[in-house]
Amino acid sequence: MTQDLPETGAAITFRKTMTVAEQGFFTGITGNMTKTHVDRAHAKSAGLADMSVFELAASGLLTTALGRLAGPAWRIGDFSVSFSRAFPVGSSLAATATVTEASPEAIACSLSVLVEGEEVITGSARMVPLEA
Repeated sequence: MTQDLPETGAAITFRKTMTVAEQGFFTGITGNMTKTHVDRAHAKSAGLADMSVFELAASGLLTTALGRLAGPAWRIGDFSVSFSRAFPVGSSLAATATVTEASPEAIACSLSVLVEGEEVITGSARMVPLEA
């Protein structure tokens, strides 16, 4: 199957504000009951402004950018991210995937999530053909 490849340097940013309702959904989906994620008083006593956003929920926004960048004929083959700090529920995130290399076998991307202009998540991903 022949498909169009994104060019090196092409990027897509997906923006989303992480809400308390979404925090509750993610808690229910994962069963993660870490106190800084689910207990506002505990999070504040730990020095946070509010409950901290689940790291994997935040990095999950990058999968939207990756999917939009690569298109429906591709899936995630590799995904690696690092987190620099916690950030509170109510934060607005800008999740960006940027193509660093593209071939019919794989699309490599750098990943970045910004909160208020500060990079809080970095990483890389490799998209592979859905039908390989």
